[in-house]
Amino acid sequence: MGTTKSLCLLIGKFKSSVCMDTVSKQKRSEIMSRIKSRDSKIETLFRKELWKHGFRYRKNVGKYFGKPDIVLKKHKVVIFIDSCFWHGCKKHCRIPSVRKVYWTQKIARNAKRDKEVSKHYKKLGWQIFRVWEHELLKSFDNTTKNIIECFK
Repeated sequence: MGTTKSLCLLIGKFKSSVCMDTVSKQKRSEIMSRIKSRDSKIETLFRKELWKHGFRYRKNVGKYFGKPDIVLKKHKVVIFIDSCFWHGCKKHCRIPSVRKVYWTQKIARNAKRDKEVSKHYKKLGWQIFRVWEHELLKSFDNTTKNIIECFK
């Protein structure tokens, strides 16, 4: 029996307020450290497809507002590859049952920021592509082909 679980059993009626997580702090830290904010598999595959079609880009450039995943300056195009969880996909985002209020607010802030970023680039006359993770996973070839066709 893990230390967190045994502590919860000892505390009894207070376990829901004390034991917020099912794993230790160290384990949670290790799990969270593995979550990539850039260069995920689908991002890398998508970039390779762009490169194969002759498009040159910059990735995760901090000087651009909202730090787009891919910037094609020549074409005035920014591409964001949004994961279903972090950006609140209506189909696939499952809010964790632990700290539900926190996660709901966090994901709502992310969605609000996404709208602000999109508005910013529209104002500048840039094309914005927001690609959901599930779109790429479901039909990678069609999704990439459709996006590439839009700015050729």
